[in-house]
Amino acid sequence: MKKVNISEKLNQIKDYWNPRVVAELNGQQIRLVKIIGDFTFHKHDNEDEMFWVIKGKLKLDFEDKTEEVNEGEFFVVPKGIVHRPVAEQEVHLLMFTAAENINTGDIKNEMTLDTENLEKI
Repeated sequence: MKKVNISEKLNQIKDYWNPRVVAELNGQQIRLVKIIGDFTFHKHDNEDEMFWVIKGKLKLDFEDKTEEVNEGEFFVVPKGIVHRPVAEQEVHLLMFTAAENINTGDIKNEMTLDTENLEKI
């Protein structure tokens, strides 16, 4: 057991779209990530995904709308919903998701990460 300082952990991250695991509980992971630009449209068939904006403004594009999520706000994308995170400027996120959650969901491309080997910080 130990406390986690989110700012200290984010300071260790120097790249984008590469989430780091900072804690695990009940089959879930808390991941920190820095993002900029557009991600790929995708969905997660079996797990919800929570995006909590620590810094910046996140846009979540959906098939029929766009939601803006500001610092101190979070948004839960339910399983099965097609979405795309977008950051016009650097955004720092805390994500809460199932440990087996693959970042690109049902899509496999150059942005897909090996969930089993995400770095723990």
